[in-house]
Amino acid sequence: MALFMLLLHGDNSGFAKLSPEEMQKATEKYMAWTKKPFTRDSHRLAGEPGRVIRMEAGKPSIKDGPYSETKEVLGGYYTIEAANYDEAVKLALENPQLEYGGSIEVRQVYGT
Repeated sequence: MALFMLLLHGDNSGFAKLSPEEMQKATEKYMAWTKKPFTRDSHRLAGEPGRVIRMEAGKPSIKDGPYSETKEVLGGYYTIEAANYDEAVKLALENPQLEYGGSIEVRQVYGT
């Protein structure tokens, strides 16, 4: 079995529009998905944008970011186990991220 990262992208402002009851249900859906037998790891990322390090003129340049023209941000990730990309995509289709208008990037972990 190979390992795949599911990178969850979305517009977090949509969650702010949920009632407390709806937010509780959304949280429960994500927690239930975390407990699926193929899930190996998961974490929600902090709300701040983080830092980007790039080489500029031969020296590291550290900037706040990443910033893009879209409101969609990387909000968290799961590491799952699957036989191949087809199976990883099939498993990812069950993730609640899609219900809330987000997207899921599926990437195989190198060497697995």
